Amino acid sequence: MTDNTKLAIVFPGQGSQSIGMMNELVKIEPDIKATFDIASDVLGYNLWAIVVDGPESELNKTEVTQPVLLASAVATWKVWQQRSSAIPALLAGHSLGEYSALVCADVISFEDGIRLVAERGRCMQEAVPAGVGAMAAILGLDDEQVNKVCQEVNRSEIVSAANFNSPGQVVIAGHKDPVERAIEEAKKAGAKRAILLPVSVPSHCMLMREAADRFAETLNNVVFNDAGIPIIQNVDAQARTDAAEIRPLLLEQLYKPVQWVNTIKTMKTLEIEKIIECGPGKVLAGLVKRIDRSLNIHFIQDESSLNNALA
Repeated sequence: MTDNTKLAIVFPGQGSQSIGMMNELVKIEPDIKATFDIASDVLGYNLWAIVVDGPESELNKTEVTQPVLLASAVATWKVWQQRSSAIPALLAGHSLGEYSALVCADVISFEDGIRLVAERGRCMQEAVPAGVGAMAAILGLDDEQVNKVCQEVNRSEIVSAANFNSPGQVVIAGHKDPVERAIEEAKKAGAKRAILLPVSVPSHCMLMREAADRFAETLNNVVFNDAGIPIIQNVDAQARTDAAEIRPLLLEQLYKPVQWVNTIKTMKTLEIEKIIECGPGKVLAGLVKRIDRSLNIHFIQDESSLNNALA
């Protein structure tokens, strides 16, 4: 393999899943199914069947979505590895995607990764009863305006920025009532759009503190190795290889915002020129373009896009 100091690979989080999302890649790489078979053995149910046939209600359960996306990302990473000799200089993942980065950097085994994200999903789902929390996307306001809106509607409940996805695109999370109030205030403040997101869990806000406490026992029982490739972490957009530093930030990641804009800025500072999204969809590719148009961004979801990424 050859080192490629100007290449980074990124992995998507929840929201990128869809029924049939691996259909095109499996045509050119049948071994993808073997990755899902390993995950299915760990989980005790057929993960591949859910990806192929649904139903959508099952695919979108947080404790199912997370293993599905991890398996999809790792399978796509393996396709990339089989066809390219380039070793990326950096890895990063958006929210759940950080666990895909951990597996691909050999910090944790794939099997442990599947166990971790399934339990992470369960802890998140159980921490906040259905209907109590919500998330919303705010488009067209800057970060400071969104933070101000959250502070204005925040009475005794929780609402705060959860994902700084790109300039002018911030996701907020918290209790449903203040999130809905924030949507109305954001519109008054000039937001182009402010909409509730179809999610069952208010991620990356203080409502997930209990989930982090529950998840800690499972996380702390998994063997962590130093990263073979530096990983930029969501919480502070800093690159790390030390396992002892990486692990605790995964708990903070549950209740602190995803610093995706700063993650891409860090890549740029570290002289990355090309970014490839490994996993279903092309959500991150779109965000990266909005953050820095000078970066060469690709995604992998079929033979054509794989060839473009390789080129």
